[in-house]
Order: sequence, then structure tokens, then C-alpha cells
Amino acid sequence: MSEDYLLKTRQIGLRYTTIDDLSAILKMERDKENSPFIRQWNRRQHRAAVTSKNIAHLTLQKLSDDRVIGYIIMVGLEDYDKNIEFKRLVIAEKGQGLGRQAVQLTKRLAFEKFGAHRLWLEVVFHNERAYQLYKSEGFIDEGVHRESLRRDSKFVSMRVMSLLSHEYFIKKVQP
Repeated sequence: MSEDYLLKTRQIGLRYTTIDDLSAILKMERDKENSPFIRQWNRRQHRAAVTSKNIAHLTLQKLSDDRVIGYIIMVGLEDYDKNIEFKRLVIAEKGQGLGRQAVQLTKRLAFEKFGAHRLWLEVVFHNERAYQLYKSEGFIDEGVHRESLRRDSKFVSMRVMSLLSHEYFIKKVQP
């Protein structure tokens, strides 16, 4: 399977999602540990993303056994201004450093393969774990999208963060 990976670390490989992956992806998305922090898509929305030229729908696999352990969605591959949205990151196996590896692979893909100028994301305001991860990976706070995500009968705010290409490459060359 390794020949299918776009990028990999010692533990995980990143490849384009196939239609066959969607059942596992929907299950991870709806898991009670993940669902409070991400917007929910149905199978049709994921299928459209898999086939879109403007979206990279990516699957994360554990190299030791080829298990699907997460997925990433990046939007804006055809954006004139070279702004790519890091739309979604879902990791099924938490507490093993796989999320950090996935963020690092996403940055490499955005800046080194897709030629992004700016990689940006939203993180649910009360998702402190994700916020600290993004911050430690060089993402800078830009502001807040106030009450922009509907959760049941209430609205929650989203932090907006970004990383610019020159920030990524400067940090990459430093020891």
C-alpha cells in the first residue's frame, strides 16, 4: 500500500480517500469523541468532496496494519489567492501523537505540493486540545467567528488560525 501514500511518517500514511473509505470515515465523524468538534457531513457530501478538483479528501492509515485511523479535508486547491482551508481533521486513536503527525503532513502537503500561500482553519472555541496542537505547530490566532457553528439548539464560536508559507519554510529550515 505504501506506493499509494502521498506522504508518510514512521507511523502513518496519507493517501487520497476512495469511495470505499466513506463508511469508516462517517463512523469516525459521528463518534461521540469527535462529533462535538466538527461539522457533520452526509455520505453525499463526502462523495462530492472525494471527486472534487478543489478539495483534497485524504485518508490516514496506520502503517503497521493499514488500518484507517483518520481523515483530513483541505478546501481551496484551485483558489486564486492560494488560500487553502484545513477544513477537517479527525483522528480515531487519540493520545498517541497521531494528530500531530497528521497536522505536520497537512502542512507539508499544503505548502510543498499544493503551493499554498496561506493554510487556515477554524477550531471550536472549547476544543482546547486541538487549539493547543495547532498553536504548537505554528498556527497564529486571527480572530473568532462568533457563534458560527450550530450545535443542537445553541451556537458556538470558532477560533480562526492560519500559517503562512514563509512562516512554514522558515521554521522548517531551523534546527
